[in-house]
Amino acid sequence: MKYPHEVQEEWFENLLHTASDTEWGLKYDFKSIHTFDEYRKRVPISDYNDLKPYIDRLRAGENNILWPTEVKWFAKSSGTTNDKSKFIPVTSEALEECHMKGGKDLLSIYCNNNPSSLIFSGKILGMGGSFQADNEFAETYHGDVSAIIMENLPFWIQLIRTPDMSVALMNEWEDKLSRMAEITKDEDVTNITGVPSWTLVLLNKILAITGAKNIKEVWPNLEVFVHGGVSFIPYKEQFRKICPPEMHYIETYNASEGFFGIQDRLDADDMLLMLDYGIFYEFLPMSEIDAANPLTIPLWQVQTGVNYAMVISTNAGLWRYLIGDTVIFTSTDPYRIKITGRTKCFINAFGEELIIDNAEKALATACEKTGAIITEYTAAPIFLKDNEKAAHEWVIEFETAPENLDYFGEVLDNALKSANSDYEAKRYHNLMLLLPVIKEVEKGTFYEWFRTRGKLGGQNKVPRLSNERKYVEEILALGGNG
Repeated sequence: MKYPHEVQEEWFENLLHTASDTEWGLKYDFKSIHTFDEYRKRVPISDYNDLKPYIDRLRAGENNILWPTEVKWFAKSSGTTNDKSKFIPVTSEALEECHMKGGKDLLSIYCNNNPSSLIFSGKILGMGGSFQADNEFAETYHGDVSAIIMENLPFWIQLIRTPDMSVALMNEWEDKLSRMAEITKDEDVTNITGVPSWTLVLLNKILAITGAKNIKEVWPNLEVFVHGGVSFIPYKEQFRKICPPEMHYIETYNASEGFFGIQDRLDADDMLLMLDYGIFYEFLPMSEIDAANPLTIPLWQVQTGVNYAMVISTNAGLWRYLIGDTVIFTSTDPYRIKITGRTKCFINAFGEELIIDNAEKALATACEKTGAIITEYTAAPIFLKDNEKAAHEWVIEFETAPENLDYFGEVLDNALKSANSDYEAKRYHNLMLLLPVIKEVEKGTFYEWFRTRGKLGGQNKVPRLSNERKYVEEILALGGNG
């Protein structure tokens, strides 16, 4: 926090020096790169498809390609905009200096903010995925990053977590949920970590088994839920409904590619950007995202309130990697961020440039004004057809439905206009877009959609916004056109 630029410059030099004799380092002559500007000009921005041939060789057992040390672990990520799995290398350095260090800092920050905390007097409940052998001959493995972290946790954490690893890393998700509920309901759980959507499924299952109305009846000493992976906004009211009012909620930005941020203040919902975890950051203004030669900027040139795509170089061997997430800075002293969405997860079919941050704030306003509680949602355009005008279609599964769905849609529309001037312009006098079309689906529809796709649990996420109708049509087919 005190010397952010110096820390980033040190990691820039350290990363290039460490990887200078790898295949990638030799290809771009890392040894002769001395400044960020040289690095930016010489090394291209990469996405997963650019790195995939190198990663495939790593999975087959080759080494010294992207990073000099042996790579045994690969975090399998489905992303939110691509059906194909991505396999992100997780080196021992990334585990120790990034993911594990993030966990330690998280605990330190939480205890510093809550000096009377008793989280270590009970058990940590970890909601994780699973992993499996990738190449038995090469002894490489792939799985959810949560499972990889669990498998490599230090012994002292293993002693205070629940359930045991044989259950926590089960592959069959529905059986795992049932086993976890039966085991953990009898433990003294003081803190939970996990993705909000899947954690809610587990908590509701425990309430159903025990007959309790509030999870505090099951775990009287529960005090904090550490969440990440998806925005907490759509799930906040559901958690408040079944969790004690004094519960703390802490957001982390921990992805397959690295541990990037921790919510470090009790009275704010932004996250401190973690700068000393073996990651060198660049930021690409979204106005540059489609440029032929997009120009990134280093940390020391960012401005607050600008929507940036994150580009990272890491101790896992990712070089100028476009991670796919977008952020804005809320502060530059120290550097704090909010996640605003994905570079490819938005609706811009008619020039409206609707991003997830707009959507979730507007949905929160609509819920607040109508008394609704949303379980899951996704949205896509209704395209221009014949003489009909376009619109956005919102497919929503409610925990508590609004009394009047049309009024909910009106409030949502007005909130979107307030949040996004491009959307407002397209809605002006119904010029291009009509009022949003709200489709309510039956409870459990999104869970069933995940099940039919073999995507239950782990890091699997609902694609919130999409420029095409594939997901909307699949979900409506399962849940009806309510």
